[in-house]
Amino acid sequence: MTRMTKVFLMAALAGLLAVPLSAQQESLGDYARQVRKEKADEQPVPAARKFDNDNLPRNDKLSVVGPAPDQAADQSGAEQAAAASDDKDAAAQQEKAKAEGEWKDKLAAEKQQIDMLARDLDVTEREYRLRAAAFYADAGNRLRNAGAWDKQDASYKQQIAQKQKALDDAKKQLDDMEEQARKAGVPASER
Repeated sequence: MTRMTKVFLMAALAGLLAVPLSAQQESLGDYARQVRKEKADEQPVPAARKFDNDNLPRNDKLSVVGPAPDQAADQSGAEQAAAASDDKDAAAQQEKAKAEGEWKDKLAAEKQQIDMLARDLDVTEREYRLRAAAFYADAGNRLRNAGAWDKQDASYKQQIAQKQKALDDAKKQLDDMEEQARKAGVPASER
């Protein structure tokens, strides 16, 4: 075949393919309009029932289809009993949450006290180190005021020991409180 006939056949084939594509595009547009119109006419479908731990049946198996007509009366009595037990559970959970909140507040207060004691101890230790560095840096001062420094040194060391003991006691008290909270059933995240 000559080159001219090949070009002519390809052009004819392209023309034939273009006609159905344009017809198809129009029909797709019509189809989309029709679907949109049908969706607008339909009524909304009720949402599927969702199950969680609060509404799962406890004494019976879960039915996807629904309860049988004769079991509906039995289910209403069971639902009332479940609602009553749920009220008791809710009250118990509120009481438990209140107790956990109280423990959380107590533990937070104790931790805050420990932080304050630790800061106070740190400040006293830094102050002692600064005074000691200043005293030992000046040889003349060490010779003239050795007796006064010994009294100040003993006083600072006594203060540091007292503050360290108070901090250790507070930490022990916090550990005891955490153990009591654990025994009371407070979760670890709250402690």
